Amino acid sequence: MGSTGTTSAAGTEADSDRRNVSDVVGVVVLGACAVWPLISAAGRDGRPEGVLLAVLAVAAGYAAGRMAGSLLPVAALCVGALAGFGLAVAMPQVAPGPQFTDPLGHAGAVAALLALATGGVCCAAWATPVPALRFALRTLGAGISVAGAAMGSAAGCAASAAVLLCSLAAGRMRRRGPGIAGLALTAALVTGTVWAVAADALPAGLASALEGPLGSHRVQLWRDALHLARRNTAVGIGPGRFGELSGAASDALLPDGKPHSAPLQQAAEQGLVGVLLLVTAFCWLLYALWRSPRSTPVALTAGAALTALAVIAAAGNALSFTTVSVGAGLLAGLATARPWVAGVPHS
Repeated sequence: MGSTGTTSAAGTEADSDRRNVSDVVGVVVLGACAVWPLISAAGRDGRPEGVLLAVLAVAAGYAAGRMAGSLLPVAALCVGALAGFGLAVAMPQVAPGPQFTDPLGHAGAVAALLALATGGVCCAAWATPVPALRFALRTLGAGISVAGAAMGSAAGCAASAAVLLCSLAAGRMRRRGPGIAGLALTAALVTGTVWAVAADALPAGLASALEGPLGSHRVQLWRDALHLARRNTAVGIGPGRFGELSGAASDALLPDGKPHSAPLQQAAEQGLVGVLLLVTAFCWLLYALWRSPRSTPVALTAGAALTALAVIAAAGNALSFTTVSVGAGLLAGLATARPWVAGVPHS
């Protein structure tokens, strides 16, 4: 008995130490993501405010999620998911700036919010011990996917369905490590494909098949971003300057100054260091989920939703919307929070 208790205490202490490491790494990564745009903008008439706002949004969402998830591990997930779904429905009416049409504009943000909302309700389904509520929440997740189709968001419908299927599959996994690795590989493959399209490095047939649904304007924006990145590999052209230097962006009827790809925007505006910071931030979120005290299905479901966001952001401008950044941080915080029972945390 004494030996078992000592081993359990040692395991809990080791888990706490690993979580502390994860939190420290997160602070360092987010701090670097905030400092580097200022360095990249120095002397280049850059505008780092948008990047700083996005970093602040992720940090605030993550902190709020950690606190709310500790006190209300199921209810907070449900409330956050419903709020995300409501914002997705209202996005075309409340988002500032020109009302762009598909495939640019708000389509990426709507799809991202739908994926995060589905991830939230599926995490809540795994977190609740009530079978009826679990079934109702999964039904709601399926309903969000159907709502995406009804809203005309094919990407949102597909992303929500993928998150729902990954969540169901997560229940059969005993270890979360392989699942986290698979999610990271998925994000890497999609990002690599986007980069290959921008570099015109794909076979002609495959390139044509991809450029059709993506649109020639989006592909030209990507190629402009890659061209600017090659000219300014180290620090980039400066945050917020893509619209000034891209011919494709200035030729658009309603230009928004974005290349509609988060990694390519980082490469063009903040150079190689900016890309590495973006990759590191995503890897940190997956690492935090890997070390999360929540159950494996909750951690993997949240990881699937964040990976869906990464895929959407690789081929769109979803991360240009503060609501999406807050939602991503909130879901990650909720899925890594340690629930409290009667004032005592449990694993």
